[in-house]
Amino acid sequence: MKISAFITVLITGFFLIAGSPFTDDHGQAVVGEKAPDFTLVDSHGVEHSLSDFEGSYVILEWLNHECPFVRKFYNAGEMQRLQEYYTEQGVVWLSIISSREGEQGWMTPDQVNEASAELGAAASAVLIDEPGDVGRMYNARTTPQMFIITPDGTLVYDGAIDDKPTANPADLEGAHNYVVAAMTSLFNGEEIAVNTTRPYGCSVKY
Repeated sequence: MKISAFITVLITGFFLIAGSPFTDDHGQAVVGEKAPDFTLVDSHGVEHSLSDFEGSYVILEWLNHECPFVRKFYNAGEMQRLQEYYTEQGVVWLSIISSREGEQGWMTPDQVNEASAELGAAASAVLIDEPGDVGRMYNARTTPQMFIITPDGTLVYDGAIDDKPTANPADLEGAHNYVVAAMTSLFNGEEIAVNTTRPYGCSVKY
């Protein structure tokens, strides 16, 4: 293989791994546009559609309890604290598991409920997306990856939960939490300063 062709392959491979910018092809999620609707069943067997929550802020959290980047937040109680705070403010918090059966992060509904109870999770619901259709629709690449949707259905944030891309709980201190910053701006009727960031964590196991 010629060197130039080899470099082209490497560059192409990098962008496939890192992910491409959102497009509106096939109803994919695009920041600044209406969030694509979806319907999923939660870990208790209850069906939820995104459109059910029109009129409320919605936070989507891609979840994999085996991922060390996710455990960083749950073992420290930080994710639960955020879930509890925002749901008390009327925000709908939906955790979504897109792991395929046999892959890291996949759980039966009973296992999801056991983990939620053990960790004291306070999400509005944990949704099962085993085929990965919703994850692909939102171009969810990592766990955690966070999305914020306004009461009128507009997707206004997509990306990392904070600016410390490590699995070390000690790095929670002093981190700039993009979700908190965005929600604070929204509650204050202000523009979100940063509405897209590169997510970090474990790759979603489609």
